Amino acid sequence: MTKNLLVALISILTFSNSILAQQSSGDEVTVTGTVVDKSANIPLEYATISFQSINDATKLTGGVTDANGKYSIQVPVGTYKITIEYISFEPYIISEKSITESTILGTVSLDFASDSLDEVVIRAETTQVDIRLDKKIYNVGKDLLVRGGSVSDVLDNVPSVSVDVEGNVALRGNDNVRILINGKPSGLVGISGSDGLRQIPSEAIERVEVITSPSARYDAEGTGGILNIILKKDKLVGFNGSVNVTVGDPANNTASASVNYRTKDINLFTNTGYSYRKSNGGGFNNRESFNEDLQYRFVDEDRDFERLRKGFNSNIGLEWFINESSTLTNSFFIRNQDNSSENNTITNRYEDTRDALSNASRRFDTETEDDQTFQYSLNYVKDFNDDGHKLTFDFQYEKSSEDEFSNITDTDTFPAELVTDQERVQTLEDQNEILLQADYVWPIDENTQFEAGYRGTFNDLTTDYTVSAIDDNNNFIRNDSLSNVLFYGERVNALYSQYGKKINKFSVLLGLRLENTQITIDQITTNNLAKKNYTNLFPTVNLGYEFTESSSATLGYNRRIRRPRSRFINPFPSRSSETNLFQGNPDLDPVFSDGVDLGYLKRWKGFTLNTSIYYTRSTDVFEFISEDTGQVTNNGDAVVRRFPVNLSSNDRYGFELTLMYKPAKWWTLNSDFNLFNSKTEGTFNGQDFGADNTSYFVRLNSKVTLPANIDFQTRMFYSGPSEDAQSKSEGVFSTNVALSKDIFKEQATISFNVSDVFNSRKRRSETFTDTFFNESEFQWRQRQATLSLTYRFNQKKKRERGYDGGDDEGGEFEG
Repeated sequence: MTKNLLVALISILTFSNSILAQQSSGDEVTVTGTVVDKSANIPLEYATISFQSINDATKLTGGVTDANGKYSIQVPVGTYKITIEYISFEPYIISEKSITESTILGTVSLDFASDSLDEVVIRAETTQVDIRLDKKIYNVGKDLLVRGGSVSDVLDNVPSVSVDVEGNVALRGNDNVRILINGKPSGLVGISGSDGLRQIPSEAIERVEVITSPSARYDAEGTGGILNIILKKDKLVGFNGSVNVTVGDPANNTASASVNYRTKDINLFTNTGYSYRKSNGGGFNNRESFNEDLQYRFVDEDRDFERLRKGFNSNIGLEWFINESSTLTNSFFIRNQDNSSENNTITNRYEDTRDALSNASRRFDTETEDDQTFQYSLNYVKDFNDDGHKLTFDFQYEKSSEDEFSNITDTDTFPAELVTDQERVQTLEDQNEILLQADYVWPIDENTQFEAGYRGTFNDLTTDYTVSAIDDNNNFIRNDSLSNVLFYGERVNALYSQYGKKINKFSVLLGLRLENTQITIDQITTNNLAKKNYTNLFPTVNLGYEFTESSSATLGYNRRIRRPRSRFINPFPSRSSETNLFQGNPDLDPVFSDGVDLGYLKRWKGFTLNTSIYYTRSTDVFEFISEDTGQVTNNGDAVVRRFPVNLSSNDRYGFELTLMYKPAKWWTLNSDFNLFNSKTEGTFNGQDFGADNTSYFVRLNSKVTLPANIDFQTRMFYSGPSEDAQSKSEGVFSTNVALSKDIFKEQATISFNVSDVFNSRKRRSETFTDTFFNESEFQWRQRQATLSLTYRFNQKKKRERGYDGGDDEGGEFEG
């Protein structure tokens, strides 16, 4: 059913016998207001508002709401019975209202009608990208390219966001991004960050919000901005849901179900899935050393690996609508991952030139990993009235563990076959996190709002790292010089308040956040204990101006922080390679940044333009340094370590352009372009590590409807070259394609997609220092094809009327 047909149907049902009898004379005034879904607090588009004259029942006028649930209707002066209606909802009736001047009826909340609870519901299929002044909202519903994928694949298709070859997420080229789940910090992203994102299936995601100028209600963490991932929590009436099954090559086999049961008093929902995925990758690392004392001048490493990921996850929740003004939600999230991998590294060594092989060896690393997460969440909402005056309370407890076990065997293969070393590496990580949060929103009047709140996060992370080597008697003995236990404790208590005001076409949102951070870094093995305690203010300013209904501008300022965590502060080196080590720095200090963002939004019929320019100034920025340690392996290879340090400052300038264009009913285009310059200044150990780098990325999405109602989607992405003081990286290009067809009278959808069609998603880089030159290539995952089937029961695939805004963390004044 098209939007025009729906409008016509509603109009006919409401006004079929009264249009000709509308009042056409007398003074007219304007009546305005908003209509929302009471339980979900979302706008109701095409709700009808009718005005029936008390003196003459045949005289009727009215109208419908727009996409934001708002209406503005011209009404002759008089006394009316006012009825506000929406299909399957209880009508709202004002028996008698005298209207003598322009009137604001405010926000009216409609509740589900009890006699409609058994009806078959309509499942909304949301638009792909919704651009707003304060954020971009990416809806997963229509994206064919991510079906059967993970959250990492979803983020790789979001405007302003880029995901590199290793799965690291960046926002406008800045990799310090705060990732939230349902508006809250969550270990569901994983202790290891990017690995966790690969383990949550895309089918569990409702939408992703990209917030580049966060207001004071959000954590100050994340100098690049915030990505808010909203998990599915349907509110559709009755029993309904969908099931998805996916198979792929290399193996990408998943099965998931999203189901909910809604009555007038409760809503029970779940999103559960199982995945079995294989990914093959590899690369090379070729080094030339300038140290004449080393036996081998050239050392070339070729690496290939195969990863297997098996995982189960389930999100189960119950909403209880206690009364008309109170809602209590309890939810549990369980994730269990069983992972394994095989890493095979061949090393060839040459003395003077690469013409003659001098020595060759093989390093074989088999690893198993067991990841578990349990999370309990409680949310309470108290609505004091229908105008957005409310109090919310959140409690969240989370326990996560990541246990890794590696067996490493080193073998000389030339000039003779000989096992030279065997190691066992065990990494046990345990994390406990508690969140307490309370938010109070007070709409002083229709154009003024005050908000205040508290958030406390309490995080404990213990990393037990054990390296054991085999001795002459074939017994594994713990290596105390490499093994260690590290405890990281973080306590962040925050208070915030903000004030929003709209004056005609101008709006302002002023906020201030106070955060106290207490950090404990306890290197238990070496008895080194460090504590840090700092309190900081984080002001935010968000301004907006509406030139017309279709064009507006924003100006935002915010101060943010980046705290070093986990891997960045662990001083004990990694063991995946003998010659290339990563080592943390426990002396890292936090990074502070001040950012300004100027944005402009313009909509035409079938075309939307959103552009912005931004600037960020950061101090004590992290820079990753590569240096020769002066140590050598048993084979005489130089050992190079890479580690983070605080440099003095970084200035970041950027320009962003997002375009949405619908040249025809059957064709939709989205494009996203980001250009940014990063200038770093600072020295370390007397060496200048200043760098001036300009880079960019561009993304083009095209979706067309072919004959037989087959949808075809293509995405092309290119990340430009970049460099810092020591390294240069080439650009990376990738292309994804997908086909989709509705079957079984639109109750099911079958999709086929290919990611990285040309197998070109590889990172190529060069590093040059006074002691060595290194060139490398790395590919995380090779080209993959998947076939996916989605079946919907008690749902129909229709146009969007809105989406659940219950986890938005925001009200009218968003920033």
